[in-house]
Amino acid sequence: MSQYWSPIVSKLQPYVAGEQPRIAGLVKLNTNENPYGPSPMALEAIRLAADDRLRLYPDPAATELRETIAARFGVTAEEVFVGNGSDEVLAHAFQALLKHERPLLYPDVTYAFYSTYGLLYGVEVVEVPLDVRFRIRLADYDRPCGAIIIPNPNAPTGIGLPRADIEALLAAHPDAVVVIDEAYVDFGGESAVPLISKYPNLLVIHTLSKSRSLAGLRIGFALGQRPLIEALERVKDSFNSYPLDRLAQLAATAAIKDEAWFETGRRNIITSRESLVRELEALDFEVLPSQANFVFARHQSRSGAAFQAALRERGILVRHFAKPRISDFLRISIGTDEECARLVSVLEEILAA
Repeated sequence: MSQYWSPIVSKLQPYVAGEQPRIAGLVKLNTNENPYGPSPMALEAIRLAADDRLRLYPDPAATELRETIAARFGVTAEEVFVGNGSDEVLAHAFQALLKHERPLLYPDVTYAFYSTYGLLYGVEVVEVPLDVRFRIRLADYDRPCGAIIIPNPNAPTGIGLPRADIEALLAAHPDAVVVIDEAYVDFGGESAVPLISKYPNLLVIHTLSKSRSLAGLRIGFALGQRPLIEALERVKDSFNSYPLDRLAQLAATAAIKDEAWFETGRRNIITSRESLVRELEALDFEVLPSQANFVFARHQSRSGAAFQAALRERGILVRHFAKPRISDFLRISIGTDEECARLVSVLEEILAA
């Protein structure tokens, strides 16, 4: 602590991101990155733009990118907000839309940044427990609240809700903003975007880090009716007029237009995920049903921390959360088939020791 800190600083519990070590030969399955790389069209857009234009500020409204997103998702450009990764979009949503007299509701096992932002922005939160199978129960959200945020599919469980459940939640809370965080929806989930025209209280957030393989450029966006988007814009323009640089805007636009690359990549990951699930279950792991680019699994004979340490010693990184209810689970990103095969081989070795 320091005498120069603002009062809020000592109360914060900062989000801890997955490690990014510089170790040769790692099988890196700890941060849900896409193993197949960005669209060639995105890389070419960056190459062509790396010239004298970098001396100029980027378009603060990201007009071309917003128009491209709008065309892809069947909304208008005025119903699209873009930011420096979905984490920044979420941060602006907490400030602009989720702070009310009544509390914000979200699952007790979910993305840890929600609790971090709750502390940072002074939002009263209530964590709603998942059931014994780590599923969201709509009935548990039948209570007074100011807003709701749910990742769908949930993280780190990977379990998704059908669109009909999201619609029921929206209809039950017409006076509360409902944010659906769809970071992983492209890997088997059912998007809530088609509900936007019907529900003015719905905000859907996406990222280009996962299915578009642009985690290194930090690009996220939100979709919703104009009043919600305007609120985000007012916060953004009071904080940073240029959240997305010129290269990020161009690469993101190209990646969204490259539908063939997107479809091939996500199908490869889904196929690899289902294969990995079968192999883990054959090793007596319990694997939760995943609609994401990762699986959440635990073994009866070893703790999650012990497994993580043993894997790391052998050059494989996975994610472990030392938290109640999930401390025996590992979150394993879906890598290439070769990386998944290496993981299974090492797990067999550990279990045989």
